[in-house]
Amino acid sequence: MLLIVGRIGRPHGVHGEVTVEVRTDEPEARFAVGSVLRTDPTAASSATSPAPVARPGEPVRVPEELTIETVRWHQGRPLVLFEGFYDRDLAEVLRGTLLWVDSAQVAPPSDPDEFNDHQLVGLTVVSPSGETLGEVARIDHAPASDLLVLRRPEGRTALVPFVKAIVPEVDLAAGRVVVDAPAGLFDL
Repeated sequence: MLLIVGRIGRPHGVHGEVTVEVRTDEPEARFAVGSVLRTDPTAASSATSPAPVARPGEPVRVPEELTIETVRWHQGRPLVLFEGFYDRDLAEVLRGTLLWVDSAQVAPPSDPDEFNDHQLVGLTVVSPSGETLGEVARIDHAPASDLLVLRRPEGRTALVPFVKAIVPEVDLAAGRVVVDAPAGLFDL
């Protein structure tokens, strides 16, 4: 499974550095020098001007993988230079590109009460009595707490605060999450 770790923003300066919108809990690990990140070249937004040319007649395209050559932090966000993109015009081609890593490269958290999003998506959600409440569709990261987004059996979605009082048990091996929902939570 591929996990989004960032999105390339605008170029910064004239030497090919780009800003990166971080979408990972571990930016220092994901955006380290030498890291290879996967891309979806078709998903990059097109620049308003024609793409620069690498060689006469060949427009620059976003490669399937980008290797980080240098990274530095500026105003809380990484400025990254990718191998082969050494000027502002080339870097502009990368704008809007999503950066991915394979979930197999992501180590599980050391804390037994901490989980990566991809570990929870797809798990069956049950009540303490064993009644099926739905399936975890995704995790939303809200300011107050993370939210489990459930796909309910009738097709609706429900938001469940991912806190110990409401989610007392996550059993990855059994593929289930126990939700002790307060009265009315699923009526919203």
